[in-house]
This record gives sequence, C-alpha cells and structure tokens, in this order.
Amino acid sequence: MSRREGPPVKKKVKHLVNVEEHVEAFRQVREAHRRELIDDYVELISDLIREVGEARQVDMAARLGVSQPTVAKMLKRLASVGLIEQIPWRGVFLTAEGERLAEESRIRHHIVENFLLVLGVSPEIARRDAEGIEHHVSQETLDVFHQFTLSQGQRSE
Repeated sequence: MSRREGPPVKKKVKHLVNVEEHVEAFRQVREAHRRELIDDYVELISDLIREVGEARQVDMAARLGVSQPTVAKMLKRLASVGLIEQIPWRGVFLTAEGERLAEESRIRHHIVENFLLVLGVSPEIARRDAEGIEHHVSQETLDVFHQFTLSQGQRSE
C-alpha cells in the first residue's frame, strides 16, 4: 500500500532552531574536527616523551593505528604551525606552544574521563569515550563537568 492510498500521517513537527544557532553549532563541530587530530598528535608526542624518552614516527603510527606516511604528513603539518621540531635521527620534540597544547588536551581528557567515571561508566569505556568527547565540548561544559566531579568527591585534574 503506498502512502498516497492510506490515511494521512500526522507527524509531530519539531521546530528548527534559528539559523544563527544552527550555523554556530555546525561551525563548532567543524572546528572540533579540525583540532582533534592536532590535539591527539601533540598529546601522544608528549606522552611518549614522558614515558619512553622519545617520540618516534613508528611508535606514533602503532599507537594511532595509522601508517608511517600518514604520521609523517601530519608531523609536517605540525612543524609548519610551530608545534613540533623534528631532529634527524633523534625523533620529534614539542615546542613550548606544542607542550602547552598537549597539556590543555590532557586536562580536557582527564576532566571528561573523571566525569564519566563519576557517572558510573567503566574505566575502560570512560577512557575511550573521553578520547572523542574531549574535543567536542565547550569550555562551559568542561567547567560544569569539573565542578560536578569535585562535588562528588572525585579528583579532577
């Protein structure tokens, strides 16, 4: 039976938000996607240097699940915007700006992860989910997550 043959279907109409709000929401998502890879790379570089003393392309590729040429391309991009320095036969190092960005990303991740833990999400899932959420929440939302976590007696960095 085609739709034309049956009785008219009444749908509850949800009103769209105004155009400016819609544009801003999508702009925020696009900006988060643009920054997501940069944040992930600088945070990983910082973590590798802290944990094993150096950040090598092969280690980054393994941890990110991508090829070494993909890592090399991204490292060129990070170097061009002043976040890293590459020293032949010595690996990758963060500039002061790169380290600042890595620390900001690390803090955002911890706030989101701790918030999810307080809600009762398992540690493994909280860690995984925080990896995506951290890039897409506003500073206002992060501040609320942080305050909620503190009010629940959890440590949040």
